[in-house]
Amino acid sequence: MILVTGGTGLVGSHLLFDLVSKGKKVRALKRKTSNTQLVRNTFGYYSKTPDELFNRIEWFDGDMLDSFSLEDALLEIKEVYHCAALVSFQKSDRKNLQDINVKGTRNLVNACLDANIRKFCLVSSVSALGTPAEGENTVTETTPWSPEDKRSGYSISKFNSELEVWRGIEEGLNAVIVNPSVILGPGQWNKGSSLLFSTVAKGLKYYTNGITGYVDVRDVSKTMIQLMESDIINERFILNGEDCTYEFIFKTIAKYLGITGPTKYASRKMTEIGWRLAYLQKIFLFKQPGFTKETAWAAHNIKHYSNLKIQESLGFEFIPIEQSIADMAKHYPKSHAKEAKN
Repeated sequence: MILVTGGTGLVGSHLLFDLVSKGKKVRALKRKTSNTQLVRNTFGYYSKTPDELFNRIEWFDGDMLDSFSLEDALLEIKEVYHCAALVSFQKSDRKNLQDINVKGTRNLVNACLDANIRKFCLVSSVSALGTPAEGENTVTETTPWSPEDKRSGYSISKFNSELEVWRGIEEGLNAVIVNPSVILGPGQWNKGSSLLFSTVAKGLKYYTNGITGYVDVRDVSKTMIQLMESDIINERFILNGEDCTYEFIFKTIAKYLGITGPTKYASRKMTEIGWRLAYLQKIFLFKQPGFTKETAWAAHNIKHYSNLKIQESLGFEFIPIEQSIADMAKHYPKSHAKEAKN
């Protein structure tokens, strides 16, 4: 049997679909308050019989910070896909990032060692990778990490969660780590990268020329399964479909939503003003800012991510990012688009 953590998230829900579609026996760890309807909705994007597939999942109520619940969740489990994580760029979430992403991973690794599972897969992030040397832009799996680099709390938490897995490997755990770039996929429209659609749907006017990597969530799920079914152990892999400018992403989303895309360039100075205004909104209007100092900096940052290792290891071909956006747009709820405009 296979255990999946974070099954109600974007990656987790697609992974669950792929696993049960292959006839695998799957147990999914969730909190008591988690909404499994989101998973059922995701299944409906890809299957004419979503309820039949959904009902094959064995749901288990537990918590990454409760070691005893993890021990119970691992009974009869041979493989673990660890997708659970908090994604946030708010300073106020730094402790939660440490607790959920680092302590949670530590607890799960320890439980997996005790349970003697066959193989473990961690969903990390390209934010856990190093920064290229001056004059270089391409990040690989071996690009050195430096604590002196400008890092978000999320980035630090993902790096430290990887350290927990590498520590587990030293103690006998067979594991693989995947480092996806920005993950695109339907289902979680109110959070994560799917917010790009809502942002554009609201009538986004500005774009930047920053560059980062993007990958289709279907590719993330498929590569994870292929890695787990292979003899590859104790390696990390960048999962990146293409490197794109924010301008391309925003305008392509607008194109497939059938609306006018952004037409004005936002300079670095403008984005610096923008995050400060958002912070003032938080202070005086008690609104959590969607635009932070960290996201403003990232909007102008230029990074390229090499997917050569995963291509050579599995012969994997990624879905073009424009195709990913086109497919997402087909599922973007019309009601959600109307709410975004209001």
